[in-house]
Amino acid sequence: MRPQERFHKIDKDFRNPFARDRDRIIHSGSFRKLEYKTQVFLNHDGDYFRTRLTHSLEVSQIARSITAELGLNESLAEAIALAHDLGHTPFGHIGGDTLDESLKADGFSNGFEHNFQSFRVVTTLEKRYKGFDGLNLTFATLEGILKHSYPYRKSFLPDSIDTEFDLDKHPSFEAMIVDYADEIAYTSHDIDDGINSRLISFEDLKESELVCEILEKVAAEGVGKENDEMFRYRFSSHLINYLVYSVLEYSQPKLQVKSDAIPIGMAPEIETKLKRLKKIMFTKMYQHKNIVRKMYAGKQAIKGLYSGLMEDEKMLPEFYYKKLQTRKKHRVIADYIASMSDRYALNFYNEMYGKL
Repeated sequence: MRPQERFHKIDKDFRNPFARDRDRIIHSGSFRKLEYKTQVFLNHDGDYFRTRLTHSLEVSQIARSITAELGLNESLAEAIALAHDLGHTPFGHIGGDTLDESLKADGFSNGFEHNFQSFRVVTTLEKRYKGFDGLNLTFATLEGILKHSYPYRKSFLPDSIDTEFDLDKHPSFEAMIVDYADEIAYTSHDIDDGINSRLISFEDLKESELVCEILEKVAAEGVGKENDEMFRYRFSSHLINYLVYSVLEYSQPKLQVKSDAIPIGMAPEIETKLKRLKKIMFTKMYQHKNIVRKMYAGKQAIKGLYSGLMEDEKMLPEFYYKKLQTRKKHRVIADYIASMSDRYALNFYNEMYGKL
């Protein structure tokens, strides 16, 4: 029998449920748009910098490595990781904060929150089936997208979600691992992007004990100067390995003992070092004038798009315009803005008001 004839006889899905979730997420329009959504640097700043898409792929790789080593479900972690940022607006966190402020200023107290928006993307906003909305994902994947690491009781969540997902409970271990993988990925790649863009230097980061430890590991390899591409690459590799092994060394023995304590984590002293490093990055990179200026432009774009669309909803595309029949106008407009890529949002803003 020829291979193609054998495959034609397969009449049911050969994937496990979480692998099927992963595939549905990857083939969604919302996932593709992550290529042009800001991580820290706007996409058009250069080809090298991470976007929400490359960040999601890096989180997925780290989460898969950790779950595989701990004997947990690799496909579940991968699905959650790939979907965890689907609800982010253009222009990073400043875009989400601005949309939240705009909604609340109009009296809509529920505002905007990107975790819940990611959940809404895969359950409501993506349309892949005739009979219902969403991507038809499994409970465990949806719970991981909604909660990340912690119980997720929020005032804006409907009672139906609490009933289904028990918001006072932690999600799966795989979801918790994705949360750590997210932190490991953005800490590492934001340093790499920040140094490559010359917004920060290793000298700036030497206030961090953790960075000094990693620099010693790189220097021992004799790979070159701190500004060299190879040096940055080796630093990122050592930092990721250090933090991944920190999760493994803390979590592995705890998973083997039945206890009410959460088994996924890092040793407290490493958590402290990581928090100190992130504080330095916030001060010296995320608040750098070059970043703040571009995020300010993004903020004005979000505010302008929101007010313009609230004034004249006929500018909405047909898919969103039809939703006005069944959903509140402010939520439909927020969903539309959140779905935009950076460049689409800027182009639309410029079309409305002239070049920003």
